Amino acid sequence: MRAARRMTRKPTGPGEILSEEFLRPLGMTQQRLAAHLGCDVKVVNRIVNGRTSVTAEMALKLAATFRTSPEMWLNAQKAVDLHEALGHLRRLPKPLLAAG
Repeated sequence: MRAARRMTRKPTGPGEILSEEFLRPLGMTQQRLAAHLGCDVKVVNRIVNGRTSVTAEMALKLAATFRTSPEMWLNAQKAVDLHEALGHLRRLPKPLLAAG
């Protein structure tokens, strides 16, 4: 967990990736993506703005839509989640078992 303690910059989240790497270059609106995914535009907007997490189901849909892997979307989400959780903890518990 030492590497996580040194992380100071917030990782790039799936919403920023979606917006900057896919929607903008493709000239695609959030409304069009939502219609394609079969979800409300509010869901896409919340993901883009980092107000909601990418679920496994959404990761599968995004991966199929943009020919990526669901792991890419979930790993980006996991990195943000861990960064935020670490920011809320004052300290991590000491290891229960000795290294050896």
